[in-house]
Amino acid sequence: MKKQFSNLHIAGFRRLREVDFSLQPLTVVIGANGVGKTSLLDVMSLLAASAEGHLNDAIGGLSGISSLLTYDRADRLKIALSMDMEGQEPIEYSIEITPSALAYSIENEKLTQQRNNLSSPFKFIDSHLADIRYYEKEDSKLQRPNWEHKQLESSLAQVPKMFEAPEHFRRALASSTLYHALNVASRAPVRLPQPMGLVQLPGKDGEDLVSCLYYLRETDRDRFESIEDTLRVAFPTFERLEFPPVAAGTMALAWKDRNFTRQLYAHQLSEGTLRFLWLAALLHSPSLPAVTMIDEPEVSLHPEMLRLLAELFREASQRTQLIVATHSDRLVRFLEPHELAVMDLAEDGCTTIARADTFDLDAWLKDYALDELWHMGRLGGRA
Repeated sequence: MKKQFSNLHIAGFRRLREVDFSLQPLTVVIGANGVGKTSLLDVMSLLAASAEGHLNDAIGGLSGISSLLTYDRADRLKIALSMDMEGQEPIEYSIEITPSALAYSIENEKLTQQRNNLSSPFKFIDSHLADIRYYEKEDSKLQRPNWEHKQLESSLAQVPKMFEAPEHFRRALASSTLYHALNVASRAPVRLPQPMGLVQLPGKDGEDLVSCLYYLRETDRDRFESIEDTLRVAFPTFERLEFPPVAAGTMALAWKDRNFTRQLYAHQLSEGTLRFLWLAALLHSPSLPAVTMIDEPEVSLHPEMLRLLAELFREASQRTQLIVATHSDRLVRFLEPHELAVMDLAEDGCTTIARADTFDLDAWLKDYALDELWHMGRLGGRA
């Protein structure tokens, strides 16, 4: 990818009191329960909501700003994110949020980029509380908005989109999406017939899985066949997917297995089969967001499927920046050190993050797999 996010700095979010996180094409995060893996994903989701103009809803959904701050150690939340730009200096964004009465205030927000002819970074946005300023091309200077600015939403989402690089940054950030373990209950959307639509992603709850697969079959046959090939590797008796109509504009998902003369429908498939099918459709999609986050993808999957899942991650990371949180040692076995980040708790109860390729592992990897080193304590992040 020519443009990608490169570094995330978090200060004051739950246990993430002061951490720097290097964003690579693929990062799989490991660590004990309660160490902050989900918090890391929540921060990226919060930034995405902010870039889309939904910061207030996102903070409310996380129980308010006061509940997010690091207990006893932070009175404000600071987040900074940078994006590498081909042929240019990186775009740098930062936002600082503090509790205010029953809500919050955006104390500082900046969007900047270093330029060769300037001694200090060029400012696209420079806001302090109600003093909102953005660079106006016509006047060639920072201006206050002449419209009603929503104080609980970021300037990033509200100022005019006049510059290509900052708008690419905002749109990429806004597209970032978090996927939790798929709901596969008996009446879950993924098990039911679905109305058809022109979609290329299967949906967070699998609500568009049928449409996604059918659309790919009709418009991108090679990609659809790649999904079926993946399923044949994971399930040796699988033959093909079919989409029988149920009613006007509604189709079901049918799974043809060579051991049976009749099709199996989504409501008859096992939890692990449905979850793997959903992950395969997601990771093969040509329309992945700039950042795709997946929390505990190993749920319900047989350990032998995790080698294939790691390969799917690598392929997808050529089209999206992939951040995965996992507890699976078997998945770790199939990773490379540069793909792994380890979260631990320091003596003060706050989180540290280190990439596995910063450890001296070369000699150890001659005799042990990466998951074995995790169990032996060479990586930290209690297995």
